[in-house]
Amino acid sequence: MKIASGHGLEDTDDDGGKPAPTGRVLESVGVAIASGSLPPGSRLTLEGIQQEHGVSRTVARDTMKVLESMNMVYSRRRVGIVVQERRLWNVFDPKLVRWRLASGTREVQYGSLTELRIAVEPIAAAGAARRASAAERARLVELASELRRLGQAGDLERFLAADIEFHCLLLRSCGNEMFMALEGMVAEVLTSRTRQGLMPFKPRDHVLTAHEDVAAAVAGGDTAGAETAMHHILDEVRTAMGLD
Repeated sequence: MKIASGHGLEDTDDDGGKPAPTGRVLESVGVAIASGSLPPGSRLTLEGIQQEHGVSRTVARDTMKVLESMNMVYSRRRVGIVVQERRLWNVFDPKLVRWRLASGTREVQYGSLTELRIAVEPIAAAGAARRASAAERARLVELASELRRLGQAGDLERFLAADIEFHCLLLRSCGNEMFMALEGMVAEVLTSRTRQGLMPFKPRDHVLTAHEDVAAAVAGGDTAGAETAMHHILDEVRTAMGLD
């Protein structure tokens, strides 16, 4: 069964095991473009994709449609499919974030994304302290407690899921639709950091405390406290990633 995502059909095959053809080819071509193996100006053809990946013309066409929707390629009559200039890419697309973090330039990408998070998430935390619903405030407190329990237990997979929910809930509850649109990007950064072994086995105590401080400040409507505590979380990220 092919599962629809925000940019096309791509995840699993009918047996629920191997990736469906479109997803497999999309991942391969996307990583090649994001890593620079296929630099801007490179030309692609449906026939070439068919032959290289052993897929049908429909799969090749669907792959290019997804990449075109991400502004990573464009097509012109009598020219073919061309890799787009990097400055025009949809850099917030979670797929592109994942591909860039899997490339040889991941340190640069982590740096850019961490700077973006530092610019956005403290303000989002302050916004959540102003505008979050009672249910959202209560859930943030629950998640902060879960993060401490899971972090101390070294359960990184469940910690990751709770951490993603925590940060995305802040973005969702801050009342700024621009910030809300960054949920997928933040989730991908957190996931990649864990999958690439860049998280400590047990999160540091002061980081867990900072999450609890953010949740308590949001729950109490303390905008300055929420913003400051979120800065503490992201300062740790910057230091841990060697971005100081």
